[in-house]
Amino acid sequence: MNTDHLLEIQNFSLSFDNKVVIDQINFELKKGEILGIVGESGSGKSLTSLAIMGLLPKNAKTSGKIPFRLDDRIIDLAQESNESIRGNEIGMIFQEPMTSLNPSMRCGQQVIENILQHKKQDLKLAKSKVLSLFEKVKLPDVERIYKAYPHELSGGQKQRVMIAMALASEPKLLIADEPTTALDVTVQRSILELLKELQQDLGMSIIFISHDLGVIAEICDRVVVMYQGKIVEQGPVQQIFNHPEQSYTQGLIACRPRLEGRLKKLPVISDFTSGVEIDNTLETLEERKERFEKIYSKKPILEIKNLFKYFESSGGFFSQNKQQVKAVEDVSFELYEGETLGLVGESGSGKTTLSRTLLLLEKPTDGNIIYQGQNLTELSKSQIRTIRKDIQIIFQDPYSCLNPRQSVMQIITEPMLIHNIGKSAKERKQIAGELLEKVGLNKEALNKYPHEFSGGQRQRIGIARALALQPKIIICDESVSALDVSVQAQVLNLLNQLKDEFNLTYIFISHDLSVVKYMSDRLIVLRYGEIQEYGDADEIYKKPKTQYTTDLIAAIPKL
Repeated sequence: MNTDHLLEIQNFSLSFDNKVVIDQINFELKKGEILGIVGESGSGKSLTSLAIMGLLPKNAKTSGKIPFRLDDRIIDLAQESNESIRGNEIGMIFQEPMTSLNPSMRCGQQVIENILQHKKQDLKLAKSKVLSLFEKVKLPDVERIYKAYPHELSGGQKQRVMIAMALASEPKLLIADEPTTALDVTVQRSILELLKELQQDLGMSIIFISHDLGVIAEICDRVVVMYQGKIVEQGPVQQIFNHPEQSYTQGLIACRPRLEGRLKKLPVISDFTSGVEIDNTLETLEERKERFEKIYSKKPILEIKNLFKYFESSGGFFSQNKQQVKAVEDVSFELYEGETLGLVGESGSGKTTLSRTLLLLEKPTDGNIIYQGQNLTELSKSQIRTIRKDIQIIFQDPYSCLNPRQSVMQIITEPMLIHNIGKSAKERKQIAGELLEKVGLNKEALNKYPHEFSGGQRQRIGIARALALQPKIIICDESVSALDVSVQAQVLNLLNQLKDEFNLTYIFISHDLSVVKYMSDRLIVLRYGEIQEYGDADEIYKKPKTQYTTDLIAAIPKL
């Protein structure tokens, strides 16, 4: 083992029930280095990290070596029990802090538990160390965070608690598995800067796992590109991203929406791996102007006038003090038939509350929602139910928004039955099959269940369900945020294709400004429930009028 190396992966393979999922991979991690591992879901990224941590399930069969350098010896993580190493010499930050933190324990207590598990310290010293760690990861009001439960913190704050927990034993190696995927771009930027700063201060090495090449480019020194359990390419970040040799890496880079120019269709990885000619046609200013004239010459299909939505929150179960949370504050805009209106902002900006209020899932505190001349706030429940089929939503998480007990046919036909679409079960089944084919799945999928599909396929089923009611408007609420960049490109292309085919109108919500810019004709930037900017998406990106929008744009990871 090279003396400069902290960890090596030597001819490592992993299989489950004779199915090989990682095949003879080799790479090394130098002392004080940040190494990125990038690839799609199923490429073997996370399984590689679990192998290093010794967290593989019992039915896993492995071969090869994983030598890890301790102060006075080298141990093989693939062979030896590494319970004393895990959490002590090697720390790990997981993707979703809400599921990684115990919801019934205060945050400080969870970190103390981790310290006491690995090092003998009295409680007073342990608490002092936790508060020091919270300060190190730049949490505000550390005494409050120490006593808080996870649900009382924002996503970024929860992730910082997870980082503090991983650093509690001062590890030599920190594994960060998709630690910023669920975070806003501004919070993501602050977490990346924090990790880099901590790595330099503590002299530790980091393995940073992500499917986002922009994030890898921001933080890593070298990168390993994985595909279907194999390493297809590895080397310095600048070399791999500026001069990728493999078609798979080229495809990963190309399928991210460009910030400069607007491709008519995003390339996908299969275009590169199959060797087809890549269409890099950009939308011209003349074409965009012509489309705008066609869209905005009509009356708006939806008008939002001075919309307010307030919530009341209490200080606790027994508290008498009620506080008003202003989720949506005096919002006004128009939506035109055939347009895509982007809605962007950080978590807590009011994006999802606004969408739920437009759907009348939340009753507005004040203001009007006028759809095709009707004020929806004045309608009865039965009248709202009739109109609701015209305004549908595609949710963020393709895993939790489909009923696991229902077949795909039941998922798509149930809303049709409720809204009296289709004369018979046979006709509804035929419509469902045709919709599946429209979204790129075959009719045989009707008899399958959600667990039999990938994340991208589940999102397509969600899109088919929304289309089943023949809506006029579809709200896409973070509908590609949970997807790999390659699958994301496929779904974005599909949404644009369906928009033209079915004459749909979209409200496209995301915290990723590069995706919103690519999809949108016009753009609304929200902050604390108020509109900061509203206008042409390209113009807002080129010439932002507020510092908030400028900061959002600056935080987009760039290759």
